Amino acid sequence: MDGAWVYLVTGGCGFVGERIVELLSQQDYIKEVRVFDSVAREEVEKLSTATTRVTVMRGDICDSSVLLAAMQGVHVVIHTAAVVDYRNTVPFREMRAVNVGGTENVLRACCVLSIPYLLYTSSIAAVGPNTACEPMLRGNEDTEYSGEVELPYGKTKAMAEKIVLEANGKKLSNGGKLRTCIIRPNAVYGEKAEFLQELYLLAKASNGVMNYLEPENTERNLTYVGNVAWMHVLAARNFQLKPDLLAGQVYYSYDDTPAGKVFLVRHELLSSADPSVRLGSHIPYWKMWLMIQLHRIIRVILSPFWRPQPFLDLPALNTIITTFSYETDKASRHFGYKPLFTWPESRLRTAQWLKAAAGSLGPPQIHGKKN
Repeated sequence: MDGAWVYLVTGGCGFVGERIVELLSQQDYIKEVRVFDSVAREEVEKLSTATTRVTVMRGDICDSSVLLAAMQGVHVVIHTAAVVDYRNTVPFREMRAVNVGGTENVLRACCVLSIPYLLYTSSIAAVGPNTACEPMLRGNEDTEYSGEVELPYGKTKAMAEKIVLEANGKKLSNGGKLRTCIIRPNAVYGEKAEFLQELYLLAKASNGVMNYLEPENTERNLTYVGNVAWMHVLAARNFQLKPDLLAGQVYYSYDDTPAGKVFLVRHELLSSADPSVRLGSHIPYWKMWLMIQLHRIIRVILSPFWRPQPFLDLPALNTIITTFSYETDKASRHFGYKPLFTWPESRLRTAQWLKAAAGSLGPPQIHGKKN
């Protein structure tokens, strides 16, 4: 069936989703890549190649009838669509409706239409940190870590992970079997990364100084968006070649981006684009805690007349300062994953984009998005 596969990418116009679509369009075994997104952008169709057509379809995954129509004739679904909100600015009910309810709709459609493969894009936020802010130091996919997840966004991703894994092996309408697996990225950087734009604007507003919240001993992972996308492409392909091996599995995304002190990596990315950006100093926890409380009081007082820009909240702050890192080669062992882009290439591509975009950047927009 090579050359006749039809893929569907939900959220294919988002930060990670668009890169997945771009790489899928370059695979000669794929006939069509359908992009299903609530904020569909027609320019994504320009990613079409001589062998692979990219078709953009506008729709909401909460609308099961529209989703069902879009998934007709599809063989593989890569489900990236989600409301991404690390600052608790989106009502939990709305976020759950998309991240959990939308995932239930995708799984239901797979069973009705006998689509055998579903690859779900999750997040490390689905694992932790927990409300006790217990660290995870260089864990892997088998590391035991318990407790209620701190971030509301992480709670919805954990709920979605659970139903995706429970759906693995479910019977399809044609008598076949649904196979599901999960890719779990950490912080993703690269071209069009909004958090890098925001950090750059904040640094420029502080005379080029980039301060940071993480204590010196905090460890985190960063992964380049092109490598996260490439892992999806390889996993989806090998899902078809080695279904019993990948079915029911979870994979952390990784590459050779330096692990450990994430603020140093962020500074290297920003200073590569603008050498005037300097690394500043650590902002103490107590100072940020006071600022968060003060902001909450101001919002309550002024809410009848004016609502200030959303600000960091305590769950997000606690997540930032807690060590949560992993080391793994599971994707390499299971489906031969190797980063498509090296760290120097990832850094250069990111810096070139940020430098080009710097002139048109306005004030940072802090809100949840469907991707």
